[in-house]
Amino acid sequence: MAVRLYMDVHVPRAITDQLRRRGVDVLTAIEDGAGELNDAEVLARARSLGRVTFTQDVRFKALAHRYQREGVPFSGLLFGPQLGGTIGQYVRDLHLIAEASDLEEWSNAVEQLPF
Repeated sequence: MAVRLYMDVHVPRAITDQLRRRGVDVLTAIEDGAGELNDAEVLARARSLGRVTFTQDVRFKALAHRYQREGVPFSGLLFGPQLGGTIGQYVRDLHLIAEASDLEEWSNAVEQLPF
């Protein structure tokens, strides 16, 4: 089963749009009415929806690492620094993840993009 993605408010709209054109199931925090939630609430929301979160906010990465140490479950975090890659690189990597992996593979995992 394809991985469904949950986009944090810090992700450029162009990434979401290009992924959707490629058939990836993407939901943004804004579309979900979660744009004002804090990072912990966003991770919890994504988990409740069975989605892996993509963010460009380094605080999310720190929180996910803390969750790993403390054993707090989350459905996975994909982190792409704002200056670490291009929109095209992020779209390519996220599309690959969405199409070639399962949600269970990302449980409590943190991955930095681009590959």
